[in-house]
Amino acid sequence: MTNKTLQLTDRLYEYLIGVSLREPEILRRLRAETSALPEGNMQIAPEQGQFMALLCELMGARRALEVGVFTGYSALSVALALPPDGRLIACDVNAEWTAIARRYWNEAGVGGKIDLRLAPAAETLAALLAGGGAGSFDLAFIDADKEGYRDYYELCLKLLRPRGLIVVDNVLWSGQVADPAVHDPATEAIRRFNAFVHADERVRVALLPVADGLTLALKRPTS
Repeated sequence: MTNKTLQLTDRLYEYLIGVSLREPEILRRLRAETSALPEGNMQIAPEQGQFMALLCELMGARRALEVGVFTGYSALSVALALPPDGRLIACDVNAEWTAIARRYWNEAGVGGKIDLRLAPAAETLAALLAGGGAGSFDLAFIDADKEGYRDYYELCLKLLRPRGLIVVDNVLWSGQVADPAVHDPATEAIRRFNAFVHADERVRVALLPVADGLTLALKRPTS
């Protein structure tokens, strides 16, 4: 028995997947195709996608945001969990990777739920605010350039309703955030972001050791 999070060995991880993962075939195929790309390590873990889908259902989410789409695994996980009238606005700048995403979204029958906007995410989020979108979203997922995390977080927080949830990926950054010898811009940006969210009284926060680290920030009703 232990009173801190277990370190996941390969054997324990395979057991975890074997007794918990319920991955639809279309998600499995998307994950397999993405893993063959040179950038395949950017894809989220399957258990993370399942966890995000569970969060959507627990919240009764209908309107969601995603900052950083890549090949669409996280967006597909969320869209499958949204109700028929649900909507996900997905922000990215890469037409090649998101073309793979669109193909799988359409095959899964959720293409109509996902509004892909190919433009810098900060511009898209700012436009949503300017269009009266403040307080109208239930969930936001941030998984993009690490130096932009703080800006995306602030914009998403304004767009979320009270008790809306921001989910932020890569906050443990392969453990490099805890290595004092590492000082590259992305690692430093994540360190600053983690410290900021920890002190942010506008949200209730939990950082979970899921995949590469996942922060959950629940917007307080008074924010």
